[in-house]
Amino acid sequence: MSKPNILFFFADDQRFDTIGALGNNEINTPNLDRLVENGTTYTHASIMGGTSGAICMPSRAMLMTSRTLFHLDRQGQDVPADHTMLGEVLQSAGYATFGTGKWHNGCSAYARSFSHGDRVFFGGMSDHYKVPLNPFDPEGTYPEDQIYFEEKRHSSDLFSSAACEFLDCYDSDDPFFLYLSFTAPHDPRDTHPKYHNMYDASSLSVPENFLERHPFNHGDFEVRDEKLAPWPRTPGIVQEHLAAYYAMITHLDAQVGEVLDVLKRNGKAENTIIIFAGDNGLAVGQHGLFGKQNMYEHSVRVPLIFSGPGIPAGEQRDAFAYLIDIYPTLIELLGLECPSSVEGTSLLDSFSDPDLLVRDAFLYAYKDFQRSARDRRMKLIEYNADGGRNTQLFDLEKDPWETRNLVGEEKHSEDIRRLRVQLDRWHTEFDDPTEPWWNG
Repeated sequence: MSKPNILFFFADDQRFDTIGALGNNEINTPNLDRLVENGTTYTHASIMGGTSGAICMPSRAMLMTSRTLFHLDRQGQDVPADHTMLGEVLQSAGYATFGTGKWHNGCSAYARSFSHGDRVFFGGMSDHYKVPLNPFDPEGTYPEDQIYFEEKRHSSDLFSSAACEFLDCYDSDDPFFLYLSFTAPHDPRDTHPKYHNMYDASSLSVPENFLERHPFNHGDFEVRDEKLAPWPRTPGIVQEHLAAYYAMITHLDAQVGEVLDVLKRNGKAENTIIIFAGDNGLAVGQHGLFGKQNMYEHSVRVPLIFSGPGIPAGEQRDAFAYLIDIYPTLIELLGLECPSSVEGTSLLDSFSDPDLLVRDAFLYAYKDFQRSARDRRMKLIEYNADGGRNTQLFDLEKDPWETRNLVGEEKHSEDIRRLRVQLDRWHTEFDDPTEPWWNG
């Protein structure tokens, strides 16, 4: 059999717990459920954090380069030539590479990654009915006078239709890599009219960790995301935002289904590796927050599903996986050589070994004033905002909603010390430029 094709769906701001088959009984995601049933889901997939309020920019750069957070160039705005991108490796292996949708890491990096494309959005966010689009430019220059709009179509429809058109027209024997990067469910939450009233806000559960306000200054209350709802937060406002958020995800799910149907119709489903992942999570009212500029589970954990040849069906893994691990996993799965610039860890062995942990702990960072480390049970979050130091410690086994801060309980002093040692180790290993203030 020839090398498998690769179909990669990437969502924008979709939280890890927004897929029906993974335990959310309030959301309708039949096509993502299908991927869960046919593939292997990583239930503890995470991002490393971000060095700017636009978490998605470094997150997407890390995805495509497998470089760790502090080894990116200009927060991921550009990708240096010596950071070999996933698309470059695949092209060298004979793949046709097609990219559509959001690309937040510079035109030159896109040009290096893709030999084909359509309806490309170079930016972070936009009105879903007025996305500034670029046609594919073989020269890779993308001048501003190329930009056009398709104002009567929602972004999720635009990008999925570009993917479907590519699949319908592709007639080469060479394998393909199709990267479909949605701008949903990122706000503004102006979803397709068909889905506007799909969810009754009053019937949706208010999160167990709902707060009217965050209990202290976490360092970024003025970021745009936190201004999406007034202070103090109310249960009703959170429910309204969740209804719109879920509606956008259900619409996105339908577009995933459209692409999967075209893939099957063209006889390519059996030899295609399918990946679904997200660039970061989102608070939407949890802990008194609305954005992703924090270290809580709702904001650092993301969906990650692999499906296709060589991948177990209907299974879940608790392995600690970062987005940077997707790149080396694909490379090993295809039997290719991994570039020396890659820093992630292949997840391939965990496909066959459900008990493989991959790594013992996670590091998270946001700007220079939030740092976090977690192991299989305990999670430490350190803050140094405007000169104010705060520390949180959560037992995620007993308290998955992160509601009970254990700092001050003597029996947990060793947990704090141990996780601060992890922060120190990572500070050196990952070249964190911030002074290690968490020991002060």
